[in-house]
Amino acid sequence: MKRRNLIKELAIVPLAGGLIASSFPFQSFANRQTPGRTKQSGSNTQEASGVTSNSIYDSIGVRSVINGRGTVTIIGASRMLPEVEKTMRAATGHYVQLDELMEGAAKRLAELTGAEWGIVTTGATGALIVGCAGIVTGGNPDKLWQLPNLEGMKNEVIIPRYSWTAYESAVRGVGVKLIEVATPDQLKAAVNDKTAMVLVLAGEQSENGPLSTRIISSIVKSLNIPILVDAAAEGLSLPNPHLSQGADLVAYSGGKYLSGPQCAGLLLGRKDLVKAAWVTSAPHHGYGRGYKVGREEIMGMLTAVEMWFKRDHAAEMLKWNNWLNNIASRLKDIPGVVIEIRQPLGRSNPSPDLLVKWDTSLIPLSGYDVENLLWDDNPRVAVSGAGSFLPFPPNMQPNISINSSQLEEGEEKIIAERVFNVLSKPPVINKNLSSPAFDVSGDWSLEMKFVAGRAKQKLALKQSGKDLSGIHTASYAPRSLTGHLNGNNILIRSAYTTQGVRLSFEFTGVVKANEMEGHVIMGEYGMAEWKAVREK
Repeated sequence: MKRRNLIKELAIVPLAGGLIASSFPFQSFANRQTPGRTKQSGSNTQEASGVTSNSIYDSIGVRSVINGRGTVTIIGASRMLPEVEKTMRAATGHYVQLDELMEGAAKRLAELTGAEWGIVTTGATGALIVGCAGIVTGGNPDKLWQLPNLEGMKNEVIIPRYSWTAYESAVRGVGVKLIEVATPDQLKAAVNDKTAMVLVLAGEQSENGPLSTRIISSIVKSLNIPILVDAAAEGLSLPNPHLSQGADLVAYSGGKYLSGPQCAGLLLGRKDLVKAAWVTSAPHHGYGRGYKVGREEIMGMLTAVEMWFKRDHAAEMLKWNNWLNNIASRLKDIPGVVIEIRQPLGRSNPSPDLLVKWDTSLIPLSGYDVENLLWDDNPRVAVSGAGSFLPFPPNMQPNISINSSQLEEGEEKIIAERVFNVLSKPPVINKNLSSPAFDVSGDWSLEMKFVAGRAKQKLALKQSGKDLSGIHTASYAPRSLTGHLNGNNILIRSAYTTQGVRLSFEFTGVVKANEMEGHVIMGEYGMAEWKAVREK
């Protein structure tokens, strides 16, 4: 799944299927066997699988992962190129003045990419933040020290509706207000003397949609309003497609398709604006001091860009497809299984993946079940959404996807064998489907206990048989909820994903007549405890 499109268009979705035992695949929270699962005979031990762990993470009790998902940050994103590793080791052996270093790197980035100027940043999101800060301050240190107080500065950023993600929302930390538009006419109406820039997410809409970068540029260019494009997971095409369409700045991730340092990125474009962005970022003091890149990341990222223009991308694609074909060959004869190799569309993370679908009358498992069986076994394998905590609800469809771009030679055989074992001899997964012990309809006062604080919230529940619906009201926003009550065991899921927000909660617990309590998984934000009391 593409990194920036993961939840861009998510609405609040209803809970599908029955009550499923929750699996939270993060060792510090979930050092436990997932309830309701029956292990496959001889599969869940290191000895049975014949796998000998050889990971540096073993020394601190953390399991490594075979990455069948692609360049996903939560499981480590991409593999750095050997040339990048070598450069970073060399860079750490010498000291250098960082302004001089970035100046030299900027000149070389301009030569390589065709942009006027470029700097290395703390990932693509860091590029968006310092890019925005540079635009609103213009490189003026007095204004920099005001941030995020934008008094006397332009403080509005226009964003096309299709561009909302959790990443674009990060620019709000600069202090700006994001103004959503959906049509050229709305864009024209939104522009005013407070408009600092337009923020665009790269993709099909930005290239060919009714509010493309080219159309946006035709409206705002004469008004000297810059356009900043988020092209995080793209490569470096020549000429740059976004600058060619009228963008002023483009942000890239180093830890995605460029195979550079995971904590580095690029900001390319207009020389004056890129230089202003550098003024706002570390090592310079003020708002951007925390967005620090060291000499190692600067040189490593520059090497990744150098290597981009030397890599044999056709050979890489052939290798990735061959690995997927190997997996497909192992799975194709399983009764009820259908295989499809899907080629990449667009510029973002252009790598193929394998879609594995099955007939649930022969293989009574959901994609969520298979993801977790692979994740919980040894060696740990991540496919589809395994290892992440969003979106909710889990994948209840009978399919998984496997991406080969971050595998090493031989790992595709491990994945093939592991998936074959699960689908050819599907384990029995017990699900609690007993009748509800109570009617929990009504209003409930909810107390949340977080890692270092508490909060009062509300649940408004409506029950129909086992099924629950209603509203979960918290301090940020109310959100719809769905759930089930089986016996006295309750499961509630609520989600708010509008405008890039990622608030997805999964409550599990035990109900009494007028109170209930348990644990809540808060997606990527970890776990909390909860207790609710029925209101009179």
